[in-house]
Amino acid sequence: MSKKIVFMGTPFFAVPILKSLYQNGYQILEVYTQPAQKSHRGQKINKSPIQGISETLNINYRTPHSLKDNNVEYQYLKKLEPDIVIVVAYGQIIPKNFLNLSKKGFINIHASLLPKLRGAAPIQRSIMNLEKETGISIMKINEKLDSGPVFNSYKIQISDQDNTETLSEKLSLLAAEKIVNDLDDILEDKIDFKEQVHSEATYAPKIEKSEGLIDWNEPAENIIGKINGLYQNPGAFFIFKGERFKILKAEIASNIGNSGEVLNDYLEIGCGNKKSIKVLEIQRQGKRAQKINEFVLGSQIKKGLNLNNV
Repeated sequence: MSKKIVFMGTPFFAVPILKSLYQNGYQILEVYTQPAQKSHRGQKINKSPIQGISETLNINYRTPHSLKDNNVEYQYLKKLEPDIVIVVAYGQIIPKNFLNLSKKGFINIHASLLPKLRGAAPIQRSIMNLEKETGISIMKINEKLDSGPVFNSYKIQISDQDNTETLSEKLSLLAAEKIVNDLDDILEDKIDFKEQVHSEATYAPKIEKSEGLIDWNEPAENIIGKINGLYQNPGAFFIFKGERFKILKAEIASNIGNSGEVLNDYLEIGCGNKKSIKVLEIQRQGKRAQKINEFVLGSQIKKGLNLNNV
């Protein structure tokens, strides 16, 4: 008799994992995902990526605004009697009373090597912190944030070219592969969950839009980490004549100059450690993204300007 699974997830990161479970023959009783959101101007309703793939695969889904104090969802999930609930970037806190509704508990796939980078933004923070490796952890959810015991962790390297989009894809595909290897062992009690070393925990709080403002006094490596870690949204940016310019891609350059100084007409900019970065792709506020060779043709940001003073 096949095991009954409930899946909770919302963003693109969770999609390959749900697809992998479905394609490997696991019975997905129900999917929980965040409700569809209206676009800023209210012209369009944006379904979550998990809602979209659930519709494609013809899997039942539910979109409660909150599980807290939600007796309707509590009773519904209780009636399902799931063997296990798999949670991947769902975006909601699972109330304590829900955690007893699954025979094998609620299992979370977290995008870091726990206990490092607990919290909402482990992928972004790993790049911004200039980490050399990260991975996924398969853990049991308890009452405290990302502090439950861990069954397995899997490492990957972070390359200098990785941004949040590319690293998310790598981690998602890794998780999609590993969960189908580990799930039967979890369901059949063939494994031990190991307590985290809580004294070694670090945290990855939610990204605030204001964090994207570039401080040209920082080392070039840190600025590249911010550009890659905040790609594409909210993005790393500077202000020129009251407009926001989001740097989408950049690399360490060889020129030397003062921090914030534009060192040539192709937007190499001095940083705080006497190194510089070369902008490769940029987006002016309200405009489309441009490669740097196109952008500089009409740009007023010229050699000799200092972006700390404009």
